[in-house]
Amino acid sequence: MLDAVIIGAGPAGLTAASYLGRYHRKAVVIDGGASRARWIPESHNIPGFPRGIGGAELLDQLREQAARYGADIRPGHVDTLIRLERGFSVNVGSESLLSRFVLVATGVQDHLPELVGAEEAVLRSLLRICPICDAFEATGKRIAVVGSGEHGDREAQFLRTYSERVTLIHVAGRRDPACDRVLKEAGIALIESRLTDLEIENDRLLLRTRAGVSYFDVFYSALGCTPMSQLAANLGARLDESGALRVNQHQQTSVPGIYAAGDLVRGLNQVVVAAAEAAIAATDIHNHLRAR
Repeated sequence: MLDAVIIGAGPAGLTAASYLGRYHRKAVVIDGGASRARWIPESHNIPGFPRGIGGAELLDQLREQAARYGADIRPGHVDTLIRLERGFSVNVGSESLLSRFVLVATGVQDHLPELVGAEEAVLRSLLRICPICDAFEATGKRIAVVGSGEHGDREAQFLRTYSERVTLIHVAGRRDPACDRVLKEAGIALIESRLTDLEIENDRLLLRTRAGVSYFDVFYSALGCTPMSQLAANLGARLDESGALRVNQHQQTSVPGIYAAGDLVRGLNQVVVAAAEAAIAATDIHNHLRAR
């Protein structure tokens, strides 16, 4: 029986693997190959990389570090988790892994605009999904926020710190006039449009409407995301109102033995936060194993 199975090979999962390896614990990492971090063109807010680092390079270094301490990283997708008397059965295709503990680090699924080339636009920094990560690099630029409802409004207001030229492109539903007044007072322009009006042209995105063409230096997608929490939820793990897993101070879910770290836990979706949560979870797993 394994000490732990880690589901997800992003910053959270790979950090946990390094910690468990250094605790001399036997862990297997299931890599679905879809870490959200791979979309980072270049991050400048990760400690220790003053000149920035791309997501692919960061993941390579995290994998190398985890492997150095014995992590067994395997490609695959977990189909189900089954609770056993003294652990869990983690089913990956036709294989079943038996483990005392499980750490879920499956992240979230971003809701990108239904736009041809949207993923490529993220990789080229034309379309962005995290203003906390890279809004500094958009300082003074023409910024458009594509969103609907409160989330879009909040993101536009957040970005107003970085530029006087922020426009909210509202793409769904009726708006509350009171919210419109708040945007106006903050100096944020408002355009009500459709996602189909967005286009990628060379190295910039544009909005083409009946009123004409509007050009922006960078677009932020504020269409939300879905936490990939179903594996734990199927075993009864509690979720918050957004579908994220609720955890205690040691990152353990409401199901004893199942831990969670990274974007699927809380709203501050940051590499450093994911790594810190993974370190906390791995240490608690080690302490429980040591007590046994």
